[in-house]
Amino acid sequence: MYTAIPITSRPLDLIYFAFFLVHIPATLLIDLQALYPPSVTPYFIRALPQLYVQMSNDPLIGGVLGMLGDSQPFVWFKTFLAIEALFQLPVFVLGARGLWRGETSLSCICLKRQCMPNQKLDSRSIYVLLLIYGASTTTTTLPCLSVLLTTPITSAQTITDRVVSVTTSQRLLLLSSYIPFFVIPLVMTIDMASRLSKLVTTGIDAADDKKSS
Repeated sequence: MYTAIPITSRPLDLIYFAFFLVHIPATLLIDLQALYPPSVTPYFIRALPQLYVQMSNDPLIGGVLGMLGDSQPFVWFKTFLAIEALFQLPVFVLGARGLWRGETSLSCICLKRQCMPNQKLDSRSIYVLLLIYGASTTTTTLPCLSVLLTTPITSAQTITDRVVSVTTSQRLLLLSSYIPFFVIPLVMTIDMASRLSKLVTTGIDAADDKKSS
């Protein structure tokens, strides 16, 4: 007999689910502004990254949107944003849906002729997708963190030279915004790799058991 296991009983899945839900509006309203044609983008949407950059002086968003100077050096970041639009955004929706539908529990499952009550059976169809997403996002976020960490602290010299810089408080704000988008996908990568490894091991054991029976 199968019964649903609520997402609140799966702490990591709940974190991933909330992460995807938060990421959807951030992606649509701020990150992808560099890809939208300005002529078809409503003013109130275009104003959001402007307010964000005024507050944080984010060298990445401000740079790719041309708010802090020439956007040409940020072609690499614009490529990452295209990946976010074409791959990551659909994953947010599919991942959140799959995690919400989540796990079921089986009152009894037999493996190697032994009955194991309350064995959890995951919604395994999204594991590979989430593994790919986690590894991809961790890889693309790391260079962004490197940019933030190497952006100069604002001083009289940076102002005189018109060098893009951030204050100490702005750097802390930026790091607090970007680090979760690195750490959570990294944890997701390790977690999904572990889950898939266990599934493969279980499948091999079941195949061996079938051959020996």
